[in-house]
Amino acid sequence: MPNIRSSADLRNKYNEISSLCHKYQEPVFITKNGKGDLAVMSIEAYEKLAGRLELYSLIQEGMDDIREGRIQPFTDAMSEIKKKRNHEI
Repeated sequence: MPNIRSSADLRNKYNEISSLCHKYQEPVFITKNGKGDLAVMSIEAYEKLAGRLELYSLIQEGMDDIREGRIQPFTDAMSEIKKKRNHEI
């Protein structure tokens, strides 16, 4: 169940909200005038979320390559990588 707090709580009970964010690794939703306004989370939870989004983006890019036919056999790809590496040395 989401943890929902008011903007006044954020102002007056910052340490409590910070502890909740770190303990549960989930966002705390902040309301302003009774309506959703912010989602607050720990840096660790944010970095985990950002990493997951980056991974999903890379997977989607790979799926797009497959759909568009931009693929090659593994052995060919490895040969190409080795050639590039040898030219950089």
